[in-house]
Amino acid sequence: MTKTPAHPRPSTPLWLILLCASRFGSSLAFMVYAGALIPTMGAWGMSGGEAGGIQAAFNIGYALSLVLSSWFADSLGAKRVFLWSSWATALTGMAFAFLARDATSGLVLFALLGATQGGTYAPSIMLVAQGVPAERRGAAVGWLLGAGSLGYFASIALAAGLSDRFGYEAAFIACGLGPLLALLTALPGLRGRPNLVAGKRAGSLRGAFRFLSDRRSFLLTAGYTTHCWELLGMWAWLPAFLTATLSGPGGAAGGAAMQGLWIAGAIHLSGFLSSLTMGRASDRLGRRAVLLAMGLLGAACSLAIGWMEALPVWLILPVAALYGFSALGDSPVLSTAMTESVEPGSLGAALAVRSILGFGAGGVAPLAVGLVLDGAGAGSGSAWGWGFALLGVGGGLAAACAALLPADRPAPSLRS
Repeated sequence: MTKTPAHPRPSTPLWLILLCASRFGSSLAFMVYAGALIPTMGAWGMSGGEAGGIQAAFNIGYALSLVLSSWFADSLGAKRVFLWSSWATALTGMAFAFLARDATSGLVLFALLGATQGGTYAPSIMLVAQGVPAERRGAAVGWLLGAGSLGYFASIALAAGLSDRFGYEAAFIACGLGPLLALLTALPGLRGRPNLVAGKRAGSLRGAFRFLSDRRSFLLTAGYTTHCWELLGMWAWLPAFLTATLSGPGGAAGGAAMQGLWIAGAIHLSGFLSSLTMGRASDRLGRRAVLLAMGLLGAACSLAIGWMEALPVWLILPVAALYGFSALGDSPVLSTAMTESVEPGSLGAALAVRSILGFGAGGVAPLAVGLVLDGAGAGSGSAWGWGFALLGVGGGLAAACAALLPADRPAPSLRS
């Protein structure tokens, strides 16, 4: 009796490895301002409002570039838009690294960096969708987003350590050169890849919303919107909560740089692990099952962590890491499922609409939590609890959207 030879496990293509490495490099510049914020505020003589305005300018530019790059990727090709954005991000990253030396130049240059960097995100997901089969796409998107999370951690770690020891200029230069590294890494990998143009031209905005008439696409978009509410609100306020906890009695030892490493590790290293594992898990277990689990777990963490302020730090940090894991764990799954639900010629427009809705909700979430903190009283023991509970509404709604999705468990041949 002859044995059927086992199918060899498909190897990861080199272009995908280099694309993930490029994502890591571009993400090095994403968190540099947050990581070096305290020394930068002192050196530039900024108030809290001025410092927050610079970050807000970056966020606005990033959101706009997400929408525009996704929109035009249909008619111009994802590869072309990605490479153009990579060139522009490398230039603005170097400009910010070497020329941002006061509040005005920092505002303008960091806004420009955000306005170019968003163009490297959605087109990279489209490149993965074009080049990776559906049965392995979740893992591939997970690797891509995981590389970004690892870049966020490295950005905060480098910025906090270098600015504390050598000044903010060293942090800006070290992290601001990341997009140039990303460009040099992506170029050889994409040289042999085709620039697929699925759509003839960018359609009207009204036509771009037609994909929402499909039940699965609508639920995925709604789930992404509520996911962004919880994730961006958590990214904005969890560092402040952990800083207050680490600085209090029984907090972690070390200065500001060491506390920054603890915070970055809890949020972004756990996000890196979730991106790697949850994308692959969705290939084996189905998209709906993983989305439901991550939504419920994220909501539970949101509802719990704010009430833990008085507990020992060794109890809070693991919950914070689980929070970072669950809040980001559905990102690769949502993106992968969207590539499977929308026609290739409309994928860029669908991602553009998704960005408008998701970042719109995510942009409001930090303000909403701040208003809750003000209303509850910053000194009261319930302020953090109610603030994070509001974010938990997003996790609960994301879980509800996942529960309403049609079953999609892969066939046994795909799971083996």
